[in-house]
Amino acid sequence: MMKKPALLRHVLIIGTSVLTGYLLLASRAEWSEMHRYNRALGDLSLLLIVAAMAIGPLARLSSAPFLRKLMPYRRELGIYAVLAATVHTIIILIGWVELDFARLFGFEFHPQLQRYVMLQHGFALANVVGIAALLYGFVLAGTSNNFSQRVLGTSVWKYIQQGAYVLWWLAVLHTAYFLFFHFLDFHRQMPEPNWARWPFVALVASVIALQGAAVVVTWRSQTSRRIYGAPSQRE
Repeated sequence: MMKKPALLRHVLIIGTSVLTGYLLLASRAEWSEMHRYNRALGDLSLLLIVAAMAIGPLARLSSAPFLRKLMPYRRELGIYAVLAATVHTIIILIGWVELDFARLFGFEFHPQLQRYVMLQHGFALANVVGIAALLYGFVLAGTSNNFSQRVLGTSVWKYIQQGAYVLWWLAVLHTAYFLFFHFLDFHRQMPEPNWARWPFVALVASVIALQGAAVVVTWRSQTSRRIYGAPSQRE
């Protein structure tokens, strides 16, 4: 049975995710329904990953007790990020490419040629990156439990979970393409720029800055221990 602290974390993350998803939907009321839900769930997934990636560096940089208490939430944040990304993918498959998997990889059927031709190279590459992120997310979410940790052993389990950094960068690249590049097409009328562009840049830059600062603090701490620990060792 799930212990009360873990159950509470699940309830809090689900509640926060539902509220955030609703706000993201409301922010794009003028979009078609498919794209509203598609983008809202994609953005929600990324926000949950951002939160998971930021907690560790923040706890390392600050001695505030509440930040340490947030560390276990990374597990639930990752699980629901993958769940949101899964629903995001299903919406794209059904509503955007209409279960024509060739279209998912940038191909369109040419009626004159009677065959599929490649029309959207960037769309294909971005979706390959997104699929890779989702598949790796399944691995991370599937092992984000105490049973997997016991079966795999602490070392192997930690090695797998460190792949969260891979998932993070795949998600960033996938999102960046659709925010900045997919709709750059002079052959057709383009929609208004997505409002999430610069908040996305700010979030990514913030996570990078936090991770960089945490690396520097850790390096200085280890260097200090080596330098000042040397005399006592000689004695």
